[in-house]
Amino acid sequence: MLVSMKDMLQKAQQEHYAVMAINCFNLETMRSVIQAAESMHSPIIINILQDHLLRHGDPEIFAWLAAHLAKDARVDVALNLDHGRDAGLLKAALDAGFTSVMADFSAMVLEDNIQATKEIVNYAHEKGATVEAELGGIGDAAGHQTDDDMKTDPDLAAHFARETSIDCLAVSYGSSHGTYPDGFIPPFDIQRLKAIHAATDLPLVLHGGSGSGQKNIEDSVANGVCKINVGCDFMDGSRDGLVAVLKQNPHINYFELISKTQSAGQDVIRQYIGWAGSEGKAA
Repeated sequence: MLVSMKDMLQKAQQEHYAVMAINCFNLETMRSVIQAAESMHSPIIINILQDHLLRHGDPEIFAWLAAHLAKDARVDVALNLDHGRDAGLLKAALDAGFTSVMADFSAMVLEDNIQATKEIVNYAHEKGATVEAELGGIGDAAGHQTDDDMKTDPDLAAHFARETSIDCLAVSYGSSHGTYPDGFIPPFDIQRLKAIHAATDLPLVLHGGSGSGQKNIEDSVANGVCKINVGCDFMDGSRDGLVAVLKQNPHINYFELISKTQSAGQDVIRQYIGWAGSEGKAA
């Protein structure tokens, strides 16, 4: 069933686990993610990155696909616009049926971020939808990784949460977007995360979950993270599956190729569901 992310994350907060949010961009990735969640009896969030939405469809197409896939799913599914930076597009996604949006105005100065976020919160809450926002900055795993100046300030996070009435908050405490160099695991500032959790009492969101490692994931969940975003590891796993099938049978029919390569990406999702503690938590 397609549901609001708010109830999903509140349950996760009460029971001390996190829900995986996996970046998708078409029917095959959305269906694959839901099937992986069903196999673990875990709730799941379909993340549609703003850039992917603009390149591969529109809000109506993704909302329609999610609604039809979720209708027969054996687990709860939420549909979230990830890193939405355009107010018009955020509202269009909500109008189309997205059950959650991330209003990412983190590049703005604090008060502008607050005002822009409040506008989306008011619009979304009238529709019963959820709003995630971001405070701080998330670096690039292959370039300028997150440094101390980019990390979320706990006091500002508390102020931001009070002023905006957001439902969950993406925070920066060591992760970066993208794929890290081989063998590298980012150091997480768990003490900062603890302070943010104590100051806000909101479900917190880890962006850049790919490559963070099991201990960082489990420590994050133990200290208030209720949603974990993973894109690159899922995409890389799916790609590696495709390469393996093509190596074995380079002349395979395209339909068979796509069908056979879904399992590798699903293995990645199942691993993260295990680390996040959401196995068996579906309503």
